[in-house]
Amino acid sequence: MAMARLVACLVLCTSLGSIPSSLGVILRTTDKIVWANEFEPIELTCLIESISTNNPRIEWKKIKNGVPSYVYFQNKISGDLENRAQLREPANILIFNTSRADTAEYRCEVAAIEDQRDFDEILISLAVRVKPVVPRCSVPESVTVGTSTELRCLENEGFPAPQYRWFHNNEELPQDPKTSQRFVNFSYIINPDTGSLKFRRVRKEDAGEYYCQAKNDAGNAQCPPKMMEVCDVDVLGIFLQSCGGLMAVVTLIFVIYLMKRLCCYKSVYNGNNYNTPAQAPAVDYADADEGHFRHKSSFII
Repeated sequence: MAMARLVACLVLCTSLGSIPSSLGVILRTTDKIVWANEFEPIELTCLIESISTNNPRIEWKKIKNGVPSYVYFQNKISGDLENRAQLREPANILIFNTSRADTAEYRCEVAAIEDQRDFDEILISLAVRVKPVVPRCSVPESVTVGTSTELRCLENEGFPAPQYRWFHNNEELPQDPKTSQRFVNFSYIINPDTGSLKFRRVRKEDAGEYYCQAKNDAGNAQCPPKMMEVCDVDVLGIFLQSCGGLMAVVTLIFVIYLMKRLCCYKSVYNGNNYNTPAQAPAVDYADADEGHFRHKSSFII
C-alpha cells in the first residue's frame, strides 16, 4: 500500500510539474526516419519525457542542404509550413498536405530554463514519396522477323525512382522469361531500373500491343498501349533490289565502254582524212645554163 501511494504521488507531481530539476528535459520521437506520400498529412513526433519547467520554449527548424530555417517560432507556424501545419501537444508538428519540397531534416528543440538540464533536441528525417506521372514510351511500329529491336520507357517525376514493368497484350512480361512456362521461348531482356525492353531476335509471336508501367511506393502510372507489327523477310524485294543494283553496275560499265569506243572512232576518223600540205617544187640550179652569169654574191673592191 505504501508503495502504491508513493507511485501515485510521483505521478501527481509529474503532472503538476514539480519533478526535481535534476531530471532535466528529455525528448524522444516515435520515428527518426519518416516517409509520407505527397498531398497526404504526416505528423512529426517530439515527445517530452521529463521536464520541470512549466512553459518551455519549443522551436522547430527545417534543415535543407545544410541550411536551417524556422517552421515553428515564437508559438506560431512560419516559413515553408505557414498555413499548412499546426503544433500539437506536447510538441508534435502536423503537416496537413505534404509536398515534395518538404523533404528535409526537421529539428525539434525544447529549452527549459528551470531544469538542471535545460535544453534538448531531436532530429527527424522526412522523405516525401511522389507518385510517378504517365511515362513516355517508345514502341516501333514495324519490325522484321529475326532482327533486334528495343522498346523504351521513361518517367522523371516519381520519388523514389520508379521500377518499370512491360505488358504484352495486357499480360505482364516476367523480368526473366525462363521463369515462366508461358514466355519460356521468348528472347527479350527487361531492365526494371531503366525501362528498357530489348528483343535479341524478333519472332512473329512478339507482335501485339505493348505498354509500360512506372511504379513506386506512392503509386503507379502507365502509358497508352502501342501496336508493334512483325513482318516477314521480303525475299522478293531484296532480290529485286539486288537485281536493280546489278543492272545499274552493268549499265554504267556499258556506258563507259560506249564512250571509249566513241573516242577511239573519232581518233581514227580524224587520222584518215588528214591532208599533208603541198610543198613548193624544188628549184634545180644545177641545170641552169652555165654560160649565163648569175650574180650570187657581192664583190667588194
